[in-house]
Amino acid sequence: MNQHEMPFRIRTSKFRHVYGNPAKKEECYENVKITKSTHDSNFCAVNPKFLCVVPDTGGGGSFICLPLKQTGRVEFSVPRVCGHSGAVLDIKWSPFSDNIIASSSEDSTVKIWQIPDNLNKNLSEWQVDLHGHHRRVGYIEWHPTAENIILSAGFDHKCILWNVEQAEPISVISEHPDSIYSISWNMDGSLFCTTCKDKQIRVLDPRTGSVAMECQGHDGNRSSKSVFVDNNRIFTCGMTRSSSRELAVWDIRKFNKSLFNNTIDTSNGILLPYYDRDNRVMYLAGKGDSNIRYYEIDDQSNCYFLNAFMSSYPQLSLGVMPKRGCDTSRCEVSSQFHSDIYPNTSSMLPSLTADEWIAGQNREPVMVSMLDGHVTNCPKTTSSTAIQNQQNDIIHQAPTITTYKTVNKQGMPPRASTIDVPRRTDKRPASLQNLKRLSTNEDYVSYSACQTLAINDIKYPGNPGNMVLKKPRHEASENHTNKNGMTNGHKEEKKVTKRGWSPVSPTKDAMTNGFTGSEPEVSCDRSNLQKAYFQQSEEIKSLKEQVKLKDKRIRQLEDELKILRTPSDCGPGQSDC
Repeated sequence: MNQHEMPFRIRTSKFRHVYGNPAKKEECYENVKITKSTHDSNFCAVNPKFLCVVPDTGGGGSFICLPLKQTGRVEFSVPRVCGHSGAVLDIKWSPFSDNIIASSSEDSTVKIWQIPDNLNKNLSEWQVDLHGHHRRVGYIEWHPTAENIILSAGFDHKCILWNVEQAEPISVISEHPDSIYSISWNMDGSLFCTTCKDKQIRVLDPRTGSVAMECQGHDGNRSSKSVFVDNNRIFTCGMTRSSSRELAVWDIRKFNKSLFNNTIDTSNGILLPYYDRDNRVMYLAGKGDSNIRYYEIDDQSNCYFLNAFMSSYPQLSLGVMPKRGCDTSRCEVSSQFHSDIYPNTSSMLPSLTADEWIAGQNREPVMVSMLDGHVTNCPKTTSSTAIQNQQNDIIHQAPTITTYKTVNKQGMPPRASTIDVPRRTDKRPASLQNLKRLSTNEDYVSYSACQTLAINDIKYPGNPGNMVLKKPRHEASENHTNKNGMTNGHKEEKKVTKRGWSPVSPTKDAMTNGFTGSEPEVSCDRSNLQKAYFQQSEEIKSLKEQVKLKDKRIRQLEDELKILRTPSDCGPGQSDC
């Protein structure tokens, strides 16, 4: 060896000396009884306003929302968010509103809640109630760039993509033969990945509901988790065949083999990954462990161990604060802001509306500076009602986005990034427009109107926006309106029902469009579409049965043909009867 050559080279990294400090006692919450559920999802969620925790309850499902500023002892009579009939399995804050949270439960439903800033009593009124799964819903994930889009995975082996604004499904994905262990979106929300009990890692297209690619994952029988590192790479953690915990990095463009694989230890706790895309640091927390490991992922998909946070208490799950809610001055030794350690992070502004994303557009997240909160790449077409009062001044000075890409439809010319994207003119719900695609699923899908308006004791269902409702002529002649707006001595009365969607059978209450109300609804084009859909589903079932019978007959004929072609063992002059 040359004396001028070094025997090894030390890798340079900004995070080689990263470490964690436990919170002080006055910054902690006491007297909170955490749930004893063995489910491996998030039982806590945090944002710059609230900390939500799923407590141990005797019956039903509820969770508590604690203001971040009110630490200390938590009273037993603290207000709860209750409305599920089964235990709550997962909770996730909306990335675009600090007061909107979603919850999934063992009662097979997903509910959307709006938490007031001063919650002083139990909250039992949800905003949206989503019924579609047939078994408990274990995991939910908000879309990272599009507003009012959420993905749910249930133990009925199905993933359902929901439009929260319309309270309806966009697509029902039935591509998993067994229980789903995790779901994760990529950066722009064009794909999501899953891990399953059949040990396969799948990358799915959420709009078409089909599997884009899949490969064999970890060989162990325990639960495995996956998370997108960027738009093309996936990080997974699971068990080997010898029950050792391992981690791996995959490239979906070369999905037949992992780019990196490493065994950690022989503990039996399930690893839960939490990834910081801004700094490319992966945090691994083992369920039941008392340590949290830090790994740095480079451009070559190598994972380098940085450090580990040790605690005297085992953890059940973690809630990760969005970086826009972090105080950078707490970790600085000087007054200077280090932009390389605190790069721009995702903001509260959505890049797309739900209709724009359903139409096929993809955009990167809108980024915000951690120094002064300045938005760096805000699109002109962004519309967010939840944060207009907070960041109006930021929106006015933000430039046009330059880092998004659009999925073009066939036969359409490419769209320049500086042209404003036109809004969808078709006002029909997205699920009705996609009935042809949804009909490939075996479940029956129906749409329930958002609200029912009662005027003069006559109900008109599904009144969108500020549409003027007119009475029939023969009814208008019977009732007259006086100068004070009174009709036959009765005031105008509005009755709004909660928004909700649920699948119904075509042979039962097919004309009610999924409503549980007692009065029938007025016939409209929606009911005609549903009738056509149910009729098409019945035809598909009958065709499948005919195909099965024909396949069975073909197999019988093939077996008889093989017998006839088999040479006989009889000698010359002998019969084979």
